[in-house]
This record gives sequence, structure tokens and C-alpha cells, in this order.
Amino acid sequence: MSILCGCPLLECVYCLACTRWAYKRCLHTAGHDSETWGLSSAEEFEPVPRICRYILAVYEDDLRHPIWEPPGGYGINPDWLISKRTYVDTQGQAPPYILYLDHNHADIVLAFRGLNLARESDYAVLLDNKLGKRKFDGGYVHNGLLNAAGWVLDAECETLKDLVEKYPKYTLTFAGHSLGSGVAALLTMLVVQNRDRLGDIERKRVRGYAIAPARCMSLNLAVRYADVINSVVLQDDFLPRTATPLEDIFKSLFCLPCLLCLQCMRDTCIPEEKMLKDPRRLYAPGRLYHIVERKPCRDVIQCHLVSVGFATSTFK
Repeated sequence: MSILCGCPLLECVYCLACTRWAYKRCLHTAGHDSETWGLSSAEEFEPVPRICRYILAVYEDDLRHPIWEPPGGYGINPDWLISKRTYVDTQGQAPPYILYLDHNHADIVLAFRGLNLARESDYAVLLDNKLGKRKFDGGYVHNGLLNAAGWVLDAECETLKDLVEKYPKYTLTFAGHSLGSGVAALLTMLVVQNRDRLGDIERKRVRGYAIAPARCMSLNLAVRYADVINSVVLQDDFLPRTATPLEDIFKSLFCLPCLLCLQCMRDTCIPEEKMLKDPRRLYAPGRLYHIVERKPCRDVIQCHLVSVGFATSTFK
């Protein structure tokens, strides 16, 4: 009898938890996340649009005869393209990428494409992880993305070293979108940790840009590498905000209601402070740029900037 009496009570608790979760999510907008952040300068944000075009160029089969070229083009001179790696070249160990020598901006750029929903190898990289599986430099990182970054570094090490030594005034930039953003961010960390492999390149010459960043490193690493890694979040982008590990999201695609149920119950029952104190928890990498296109009852476009040490509480 007592068990039967407890069932309605559990249903009520569950309904209240789901109602609270839905209420918070429906009323939450991008403007709330960064309303206390400082504005970025045009100089700080200048490389981002150009980097995004380079990433888009990775999707083209032939840059001399582009098919999906955006207005204004990719900003790439095909004669300055050092190499273009496809899934055949990477053997599924990493997403496709290009290595481009940008003489106009004195920059050596290695850009990765995002997740390909039709490629099993991309899922294999994404799902190769679990909470606390891989330690790195005193923190935790996404195991599959770190392995992909290590593979790229081994494959391109000699080429990058030659370019860095040949052009000592050029910066070295790693960039990517979605899945590629995680590879780019962790590749930036690997290069900073192994600068001797690239001719003892100075740390200040290395930088990474993660567009729609995957949560790939623990909070202490995100803060420590904020001087070289930059993340760009557009409006209410789901990927850098979700507290659910990426591997769990994609494993639960066929049971999305179950995932939402567990998520709302966890958000209700586990205090935010406790989740933030978990050293194994992964975050968006480095310094965060938040692009706010719209706010309730307002028509504004702003770009907010803050170092990750202050931003992660909002991107919980």
C-alpha cells in the first residue's frame, strides 16, 4: 500500500522537475549569458570572419572551381594552398583539413571541417571518451579529439616546422568548426606543449580558434590556455552549452525523451556549484567570444568577450 501511495508522489516530483527545467530553458536567451561581459574590440575579433571562411573552404573539393563559395569568396589564393587532406588521406583518424599559407596576413593556417553526419569515422572520434578517461597536463581532455590532434601533429609536423622556420614573422593558427573545433583546440595545446618539435616556436605565435566549440577540456586547462585558444559561440548555440557529454548525446539520439528526462532531473537535483567543482567536467576551450544577434524586444548585434575563468558559470 505504501508503495502505491508513493507512485503519485514520484510522478508529481518528476512533473515539477520537468516544468522547472522547461521554464528555465524557454525563458533563457543568449543575451542572459553575456549581459555582464565586456565588449570585444574590433581588433580582437578581426581574424574570426576570415578564419570562418577558411574553414568553409575545407568543404570544397576544388578551390579553383568552388561550388559553395559565399558572397565575397573564401579569401583564399589557391596558389598559396600547401595541402588539402581528405578522409582518404586521414584514414578516418581526423576530420579533413587544409594547410594554407596566408601571406596577406602573415599567417600559417591549418583549418578543420566540422562533423560529417554521414561518416562513421567522425562518430568514432566523437564517441571515444567518457568522463575522466584522459588526463593531460594536470587536467582532463576529450580522449578521441586528443588522439585526432596527435595524429595530425605527427602527420604535419615536418611541414609545419619548415614553414615556421622559413617564415619566422608569421603566426601559426589552428582553427575548426564543431568536431574540428575540438581537434584544433587540442592541437593548439599539443603544439604549445611540444614547441621543440616545431623549431622552438614562441608561444605567442601560436593560436587556436574554435568555432561552435565542442566541450573538450577541463576548466583548469581552459583557463590556462586562454591566451592562445579562442572560442566563438553564436547566439544560443547548443553544443558548447550542454552539460551532457557529447558521446552520451549521440548515443541517445534514438531515445531522446529518455535523455531529456535524465537531463531535467539532474539539473533540478544536482546543485550547479557541485557540477562546477567536478575537475573531470569538460568545457568550451580558452577565451570565449559570444555573438549576440538578438535580444527580447530589442534589435541589436553585439559581440561580448570574457576570459573563460568568468564565462563558464554561464555556460554550465
